[in-house]
Amino acid sequence: MKRFIGVIVVVISMIFLLNGCSMEESSNQKLRDLEFTIVSEKDIPEELLKIIDEKKAGEFKITYTDNESLFICVGYGEQKTGGYSIAVSDLYLTSNAIFVKTNLIGPSKDEKISEGLSYPYIIVKTEYMDKSVVFE
Repeated sequence: MKRFIGVIVVVISMIFLLNGCSMEESSNQKLRDLEFTIVSEKDIPEELLKIIDEKKAGEFKITYTDNESLFICVGYGEQKTGGYSIAVSDLYLTSNAIFVKTNLIGPSKDEKISEGLSYPYIIVKTEYMDKSVVFE
């Protein structure tokens, strides 16, 4: 009977230990906000600009690094008019990833918008880290 209780205690302990490990791996608890800058078109690395030109007609979420900086790019695809902007609502570091959230903001009703297609995208530049990026 003592042996049976001992085995049960070991099994239950293993279950709790294994659950704790898996919970740690998937943690998205914010450690800190990341500082960033919005990259203007003239400062986009040439290779990255080529990639964006190929993908801009559809929605895209890509990352690019030059081993000094991390570029996080989000595109919202083809829009029927101009006047769109994009806001970065969150960019933060967790123990195992970088989380980013952006929002497409349409033109206001009062705004004079340009006719013709547009391809709104944003490029965020932050410090280089060897972490995966999660787009929310």
